Amino acid sequence: MFTHRNKTPSDLDNAIDVAYSRLADLDETTEAYAQVLDQLVKLNKMKNENSTSVSKDTLAIIGANLTGIVMILKHEQVHVIATKAMSLVLKPK
Repeated sequence: MFTHRNKTPSDLDNAIDVAYSRLADLDETTEAYAQVLDQLVKLNKMKNENSTSVSKDTLAIIGANLTGIVMILKHEQVHVIATKAMSLVLKPK
């Protein structure tokens, strides 16, 4: 459900592809090769820093909160009491 990723390459991915293609055209002993290689290392580092995902712990907390709210709301349908569901939700820190 949450693992669907965007299939179109980003500008960062395009820059990495360009750097790889330029690297393939250069001789390994030249200064330009070292510069492109340094840029490629920086671009890959930026790509790894930009990738964010929701941890399994966070998903478990969200699921538990939603389950608790549903349980309270179902109980309130059967037994009339003042609503307490929203006060039990964990507040973002």
